[in-house]
Amino acid sequence: MELPLDHFRLIGVSPSATSEEILRAFQLRLDKTPDEGFTYEVLTQRSELLRLTADLLTDPESRREYENLLLNGNSGLDFSSNREVAGLILLWESGSPKEAFKITRKALQPPQTPALGSSREADLTLLAALTARDSAIQEQQLRSYSNAADFLHEGIQLLQRMGKLGDIRKELEEDLVALLPYRILDLLSRDLNDQESHKKGLSMLENLIIKRGGLEGNNKSEYKDYLNQQEFEAFFQQIKPFLTVQEQIDLFLELQKRGSLEAGFLAFLSLTAIGFSRRKPEKLFEARRILKKLNLSGLDSMPLVGCLDLLLADIEQASARFSSSSDENLRDWLNSYPGNKLEAICIFCKNWLENDVLVGYRDIESKEVDLDSWFEDREIQEFIEKLEKKSNKIVIRSNLQSQQIEKESSTKPTEDFDNLLDNIDERKLPWPGGIKLDYDKVEIKENDFNKEFFKKKPIQFYSFLIEKIAELKFNFGEFLKDKEIIDRTPYLIYIYAFLILFAFGIGIGFLRNNLKKSIQDVSTTEKPLIAIDKNQKLSDIDIIQEIKKNPSSKLNSISEKSTSIISYEFKELNTASPSLDDISNLINGWLLSKSNYLAGKSEINLSNIVSKGLIDRTIVERQNDIKKGIYKEINSQIRKIDLESQTSSRIVVLVELNYLERILKNSGEFVNETSLNPLKVKYILGFSNKSWKLVDFVSGL
Repeated sequence: MELPLDHFRLIGVSPSATSEEILRAFQLRLDKTPDEGFTYEVLTQRSELLRLTADLLTDPESRREYENLLLNGNSGLDFSSNREVAGLILLWESGSPKEAFKITRKALQPPQTPALGSSREADLTLLAALTARDSAIQEQQLRSYSNAADFLHEGIQLLQRMGKLGDIRKELEEDLVALLPYRILDLLSRDLNDQESHKKGLSMLENLIIKRGGLEGNNKSEYKDYLNQQEFEAFFQQIKPFLTVQEQIDLFLELQKRGSLEAGFLAFLSLTAIGFSRRKPEKLFEARRILKKLNLSGLDSMPLVGCLDLLLADIEQASARFSSSSDENLRDWLNSYPGNKLEAICIFCKNWLENDVLVGYRDIESKEVDLDSWFEDREIQEFIEKLEKKSNKIVIRSNLQSQQIEKESSTKPTEDFDNLLDNIDERKLPWPGGIKLDYDKVEIKENDFNKEFFKKKPIQFYSFLIEKIAELKFNFGEFLKDKEIIDRTPYLIYIYAFLILFAFGIGIGFLRNNLKKSIQDVSTTEKPLIAIDKNQKLSDIDIIQEIKKNPSSKLNSISEKSTSIISYEFKELNTASPSLDDISNLINGWLLSKSNYLAGKSEINLSNIVSKGLIDRTIVERQNDIKKGIYKEINSQIRKIDLESQTSSRIVVLVELNYLERILKNSGEFVNETSLNPLKVKYILGFSNKSWKLVDFVSGL
């Protein structure tokens, strides 16, 4: 074996060293023997190599010949097979852990794999662990955190495959976990043209936050020994400027769906930032909607909503928001401001945008905010004009007064019409086209219900009003029983006739929908776990058991036990509280289908039990393998499954797998093999559309 090492580096001296310096270095190297646990045999060989080097370099003639060889380009040293490991140790000691690790890793793989239990295997495995750790340290010093993580990951995988040095492997795993924030920073801070690294960094960031239990760090069991909340917040502030505004919106909205309130507030800020910087006022509506739904303790949202109202040119609403603020200092400042109140609100909004909103984005340049340019922008003006036209609201106020035409008959319609208007106000029923009614500008009196009133008012208003009266009468049909009301006016007769027809239509529609739903439920219930031919006699339980026994087997191997199976499709898991067996069957189905797909044997058809995002990730993985001209044979079997947490919408299970992955070229040539026994994986299930789906997994816990 030839190693990238010369005699001067081997003994640790410069090419200009004297014989005395060489002998002194030789003695120091003998005295400083590695004490990490190498065998006596390899340490003896190491000492012998040092002695031979010292003899060569202290003999003038031998040294002169060797130096001539170096001048002619011969820089490597050849080692016999029984001294290869000792040479690798000296290469590691000379300050070249990366080269030593790569050669050691290769020596542990077929066809060079040493005999099991031999001293050579033990020494090479230990050297691989030590060189992986030192290579990672060397890369960290160069701020190449992603490369450092790769060395640690490869070292961990190698030790898992060899099944040795559990304590050292645990240390490497802890180093890898502690390195995660730096890896994310490394990947995200790269040029945006490196899309692959950027996407990987984004995915790692999201997984880190999810494992911590959101931005708040509610999951105390994760990362408890490092990266506390204060450290995480400092890290996140450092990461944030490397994300685009849209990436932050997507990240925060996803985290908000998982229950993070702080993420919801950051999503509000990001939507405001993109709305203002890109002149997209519709984003401000979305931001306002999110903020109104947040329930963050200690947050005074009124002035923030007021700023959005101001940007949408709703001055009255903005002023009302600021006046409703719970911050006494803010209200005092507004009231004592020397100019008018609108000027004060504009100053507040400008400072808020500059200092809190438009900062910390990769693609937004932080600069002085100019509100005049915002309102002078033609697109903004057109948007606001459309908004003002839509918000030409018709307002209804209940001001009905009894005319006492007939004492008993006058009370009931007035009360019921008042109730109608109250119900409209409470429910904030929308005007057709999305406009809401404002009930303080138009008065409708009972004696105005005549032909002239109908002729003057827009027909769509009466269509809307009749519809809402119908809803009310359908729910409170007692009103129709009063004959005196029907005698009041012919126009009311038309309305009541319409009410009856409307109620009939609603009833028919209700029955039709329920009948359709019943048919669908029956269809779903009768749908088999696996589609088979008419002659198929293999039961669902048999299929599941076969999958448990051999998850990576081809479908054809199952069919040999009975008749042929046309296709297989796992039915939805819609039990409110599924058992561990149900969850295990679902995961087994995922493992089987994924294995066959990555091996190029079948397509993935699990949309009823696996989320689209997870399927898309697998498709991307397969496409990348196709580009590389490879395929994967994966055999994974569940050996243990435990429930970690369960709610009505989320289930988390911890699974131990026997995992074997072989990578082969399309020609069948072997490339690599990974064996993890056990491989610990956390699977996350979510309840959506009345069924449980596998939405994510985290491996290597």
